[in-house]
Amino acid sequence: MIRVGVIGYGYWGPNLVRNFAEAKESEITCIADLRPERRALAATRYRGVETTEDAQALIQDPNIDAVVIATPVSGHYPLALAALQAGKHVLVEKPLTSTAEQAARLIEEAARRRLTLMVDHTFVYTGAVRKIREEVQSGALGNIYYYDSVRVNLGLFQHDVNVLWDLAAHDLSIMDYVLPYQPCAVSATGISHVPNEPENVAYLTLFFDANIIGHIHVNWLAPVKVRRTLIGGARKMIVYDDLEPSEKIKIYDKGITVTNTPEHVYEMLIRYRTGDMNAPQLETTEALQAEAHHFLRCIAGEETPVSGGESGLQVVSLLEAASYSLKQRGRPVEIKSIVAAA
Repeated sequence: MIRVGVIGYGYWGPNLVRNFAEAKESEITCIADLRPERRALAATRYRGVETTEDAQALIQDPNIDAVVIATPVSGHYPLALAALQAGKHVLVEKPLTSTAEQAARLIEEAARRRLTLMVDHTFVYTGAVRKIREEVQSGALGNIYYYDSVRVNLGLFQHDVNVLWDLAAHDLSIMDYVLPYQPCAVSATGISHVPNEPENVAYLTLFFDANIIGHIHVNWLAPVKVRRTLIGGARKMIVYDDLEPSEKIKIYDKGITVTNTPEHVYEMLIRYRTGDMNAPQLETTEALQAEAHHFLRCIAGEETPVSGGESGLQVVSLLEAASYSLKQRGRPVEIKSIVAAA
């Protein structure tokens, strides 16, 4: 039985606590939160579980094997580093850290102590995203042309990070998981409509060495909630709508064929191909449940982290580069320079 302590019982913490409490391989030993009303709520829901306002006391508790961190981003690095140094396995809510340098330091510490370090990239544990990865890896889509995503809603406004760090982190983790290529540069633009608060609307373009382009639109100020991604390939194309109750993925046998005719060497002929649409059956296991079980199996040495520290570093590197670009009104920023600096 792996004994788990959770730091942070605000918006996302309760979901993490519930899944580790329900897992047969683990038990919740302690929940830490600075706010007395949140500690009281946790104590009511999980009777017998200790609650505390002192996160460091939880980290140093010898009865705890693993620490799950669900705090504002600024607290991720110091808490995760302290937990690793105390010999605890660590799962951190996304994004892993505030900088690539911090993420690299956590990876180094976890490797040196032979501890499991994972980041809560929830979507890579969904049946939908796993199916997309399977389709891409099988070659069913052919050469990938583009990744285009919209993730908008009204709120929740964050005070410590902008909308890219909050929402685009999801899409970047999905891209990192499903595509066999890594971006080489990014360009970001955005704006804040609330004085002295982070950007609430942003557009992120990702450039690749291969003939691919990525684009992510995120917005806290939209009248409707949209979670839709298009992945275009030479053979097939995917529409992924996370808000669809049943057919979250639709695979279209559509595309174009470009040929040069011998008699018209300077003319290219574009033919349009329209075939069937397929909505594959997907796994229905809750993503957080799958992630919690995976984390526990990684601790037991049975599996290798899908969303390990390296995945967290990749996403943070892209977000950090995007932040630099944002400050310079969209000037492209090379990723290699950011990662090298870390």
